[in-house]
Amino acid sequence: MEWYSLLPPIVAVIIVLWKKEVILALLLAIFTSELLLADSGAGVVFHGAIATLERIIAILGSPGNTRILMFSLIIGAVLAFMRHSGGVTAMVEYVISKGLGKNKRQVAFMANFTGMAIFIESNLSVLTAGIVSRGLFDRYKMSRAKLAYIIDSSAAPICILVLLNGWGAFVLGLLSNYEFEQSAAEIMWGTILLNFYPIIALMMVWYTAFTGNLHGPLARAESRVAHELEHKHEFEPTKARFMFVPLLTMVLGMIGFMLWTGNGNLADGSGSKSVLYATVCACIVAYTMMLSTKKFTHGQLVKIGFGGMGELLPLVTIVLLSLTLGASLKILGTGVYVAQIVGDSLPVFMIAPMLFLAGAFIAFSTGTSWGTFAILIPIGVPLIQALGLPPSFIIAAILGGGVFGDHCSPISDTTAVSAIASGCELLEHVKTQLPYALFGGALTLILYTLYGIAFL
Repeated sequence: MEWYSLLPPIVAVIIVLWKKEVILALLLAIFTSELLLADSGAGVVFHGAIATLERIIAILGSPGNTRILMFSLIIGAVLAFMRHSGGVTAMVEYVISKGLGKNKRQVAFMANFTGMAIFIESNLSVLTAGIVSRGLFDRYKMSRAKLAYIIDSSAAPICILVLLNGWGAFVLGLLSNYEFEQSAAEIMWGTILLNFYPIIALMMVWYTAFTGNLHGPLARAESRVAHELEHKHEFEPTKARFMFVPLLTMVLGMIGFMLWTGNGNLADGSGSKSVLYATVCACIVAYTMMLSTKKFTHGQLVKIGFGGMGELLPLVTIVLLSLTLGASLKILGTGVYVAQIVGDSLPVFMIAPMLFLAGAFIAFSTGTSWGTFAILIPIGVPLIQALGLPPSFIIAAILGGGVFGDHCSPISDTTAVSAIASGCELLEHVKTQLPYALFGGALTLILYTLYGIAFL
């Protein structure tokens, strides 16, 4: 692998910082990657442009990718149905009347708890937390950026700590290919207390929710909302069931379909299939409930549904291009190159910190923590076996690095879904969450270094 494999993610970062335009940045990054993959010679630019289009088309050839895109669109219709029915407004009024959301602290903890409670799938977790909390955040004039930060920094960390989900099954599958003194499951569970970044991320969310103190761009975003006019309901309240029933359908459907696709084993279930099927069921339920009131016609509901999808189309485009860039960079070998740099000539106590940084950079550059695990675990395990390193410690550094990189990346699908769920602009979410993620990452790096010095 060569140094030029780093050029596409560098191009993406430069364009985002310069033009504040994610879609253009992703397109140019994909084009750069395809230029590097193309044969040099006459017409290389033309062939690079054609290859870019074909790479995007190829992404749609993957059933898993297509499900993610369909789910991202359909959830727009579900959200629109919930809003137009008056169910969201009614749910907000109901929660407040029951004393469950009496102040900003309670509302922030509610978003955090919801994001942590549904740990079987990260996208479902942020969606549920976002849907439940959006109206309450608006009611108390709390910024959507704060909501996006809370749900994003609650969902992924709890998913990588609990591991009773698709992430856990994936990591277990990777570890099962190697021989250790412990079982793969014991190593995986041993990572929980050593996975410092997600623990720190959750602690920062709890600090933010309890104290209400905000820092950096997030504080400025909150200040702007605080000076806006008095909050008014977008739609008049009707019945809370118009929000609650579709939401419950989605959550229970997700669990049911995870069991079904996993042949009775929740951890073996397909996350992409389950979240799509559950969202479709929720959409049908919401449509049927609204139609049964006779206040909406079929034509009106179709218009509302497609209007909701249209609102999310820019973010869905970002998800599509993120998947495309990840696929192109995999062929180019960007992740492997970064990992090889980190693996060369390191003192033993620095192996975990450097694997954490490598995981962060790969996840940031490619937008996928799963791909990061797939690249780094086969590199980390030989180091464990050759140097007699504690397996859970090294694997924890890799897992934490993937989540840290995801939190910093504007091309991560979890970042995009968090923006969708909270109704926050993607770049604002990245900008406001970044200082928190960087602080947590720096603290994690120090802890891994100190642990390595003390115990290795």
